[in-house]
Amino acid sequence: MKSLFIVLEGIDGSGKTTQAKRLCRHFEDEKRTVHSLKEPGGTPLGERIRELFLHSDRALEPLTELLLIEASRHELVEQVIRPALRQGAAVVCQRYTYSSLAYQGYGRGLALDWISELNERATGGLKPDVAIYLDVPVATGMHRVQNEREPDRMEREGRAFLKRVEAGYHKLIEQNSEMVKVDGSLSEGELFQKIVELVRQVEGGAS
Repeated sequence: MKSLFIVLEGIDGSGKTTQAKRLCRHFEDEKRTVHSLKEPGGTPLGERIRELFLHSDRALEPLTELLLIEASRHELVEQVIRPALRQGAAVVCQRYTYSSLAYQGYGRGLALDWISELNERATGGLKPDVAIYLDVPVATGMHRVQNEREPDRMEREGRAFLKRVEAGYHKLIEQNSEMVKVDGSLSEGELFQKIVELVRQVEGGAS
């Protein structure tokens, strides 16, 4: 069975975690080996970076954010994602290179070409088979986060920042053929069915 690399993208509160869990169960039901990952994280170093990135009691400079994420990403790609794909597994990853462009680029104002170069170096050019963007209004995402959990450092950013991130994602969808937008305001079940349909299309195209 051919390997699959699937990325779920979106602002906080868009439903990535819920859909990633459902998608992994779907693959397990099909008797496929599946790796559920999220950025930053997924390796010993990545988990330490995740804790610092999301729960630091001090503000981080935009460049510091980016370099931390790229370090975590490189470890994840080389230690987990590439080996899993070589073995024919499915990989479901919450966030990838697109998040750096959306958050640190469009959101924080760092140069997009420089972020793209770092993304390329961190991943060795590895792209997913499909990157699914769960599209929800900023107000909806913020409301979900506030009702479901204590917001982390990034989730406490204001509406203006998240609107820039959202606009950035929409531009990235136009620029990257592997990115697909789905309506994140659908019910959990309806959204999952849309995601499964996209995955089946990718599998069919790869056969």
